[in-house]
Amino acid sequence: MLNSIVGTNKSRQASEKAAALIVSVCAAFSIVAVVAITAYMIYSGTPALAKVGIGNILFKTKWVPSQGKFGILYIILTSIVGTVLAVLIAIPVGLFTAAALSEMVTGTPKKIMKAAIELLAGIPSVVYGLLGILIINPQMYKLEKLFYHTSHSHQFTGGANLIAAIIVLVIMILPTLINVSETALETVPNHLRLSSYALGATKIQTIFKVVIPAAKNGIMSAIVLGVGRAIGEAMAILLVAGNAVNLPAPFNSVRFLTTAIVSEMSYSSGVHRQVLFTIGLVLFIFIMIINIVLMKILKKGEENG
Repeated sequence: MLNSIVGTNKSRQASEKAAALIVSVCAAFSIVAVVAITAYMIYSGTPALAKVGIGNILFKTKWVPSQGKFGILYIILTSIVGTVLAVLIAIPVGLFTAAALSEMVTGTPKKIMKAAIELLAGIPSVVYGLLGILIINPQMYKLEKLFYHTSHSHQFTGGANLIAAIIVLVIMILPTLINVSETALETVPNHLRLSSYALGATKIQTIFKVVIPAAKNGIMSAIVLGVGRAIGEAMAILLVAGNAVNLPAPFNSVRFLTTAIVSEMSYSSGVHRQVLFTIGLVLFIFIMIINIVLMKILKKGEENG
């Protein structure tokens, strides 16, 4: 009997050591991967800064590689404007939908809505781009002609413009926002809802005054994932945005940081190719800054909560 207990304890200790080793190896691999990616981006993206000049890349607007002009200011502004507007539109829509699924809709309608959202999450980005070309761009072109039918200076885009790109981005990031936010809302303890009802609050008041504030950390995580999806998207945006380097005005064809890399990497060489790696470095820095800022906000919320 004693030998059996001792043998069981030894087996348990061996299992715990093995599990700890596996977890440590996975953690170390993750750290090494992040460090390696960061080092590679810096190594690949900095040579062009020395050859062309930081100012000539980051603060110039002309992108003509054949003439040695590599200004990406409009491309940076387009990525910032497009991502911010898409996220600002998607957050309330996604949050309200998640709240409805978590707190109000039940039975078959809830199953149908969740199935539709899961389907949206699984659609490849290129399909979103094709749907954008077939549905969104023609409508944007009609709107463009309505606004500029008397203009002699406007360059018509056929509907491939910033607005179309933002609409596609909103549709693409909604499933992530909805799914993660709904999960966060459903983890809120039910006694908080019951306490709110006992104090005389209505269902809507309970959702907005109790449930959503209690789930703010999970909702913030959903926003982080949505921002990452929006700023990193390339294929769908390449198809619907026009892919021209212009000021990010609503009816201008525009180019994002991601589409700048995707559209020209295959045939680039020399300094041109190095500048594309610099664009990748700028994109990498943007994503890092966004994640750090949002994590700081999340941490501050946890401390205050």
